[in-house]
Amino acid sequence: MAENIKKNPEEWVDFAVTARKYKTMLTPKYKARKVWTNPNPYDVQSFIPGTVLKILVKEGDLVKEGEPLLILEAMKMQNHIDMPFTARIKKINVTEGEKIPKDTLMIELEPAE
Repeated sequence: MAENIKKNPEEWVDFAVTARKYKTMLTPKYKARKVWTNPNPYDVQSFIPGTVLKILVKEGDLVKEGEPLLILEAMKMQNHIDMPFTARIKKINVTEGEKIPKDTLMIELEPAE
């Protein structure tokens, strides 16, 4: 094991557990993971894959908190996506009938003036 550390030192990672230090190698799956980023509150993203059934707003509309934005069908269930807070619709990135994957940016918002 010590020989392995000397051959590929860039692959080994240090971590500490209860004041003891260990060395380990990261798995390829861990290295290829999607890196977490702080979500932008002005981006409305799909939380599941599905089909956009109906868009209920237009670009430039001022929409109040709790009002419906669109209907997303997934697994034969209609999910009503509501406005998280009062804001203006900046851009709509999806169309009715479009099949979208998870984490698709559907609507961009901007602060209400």
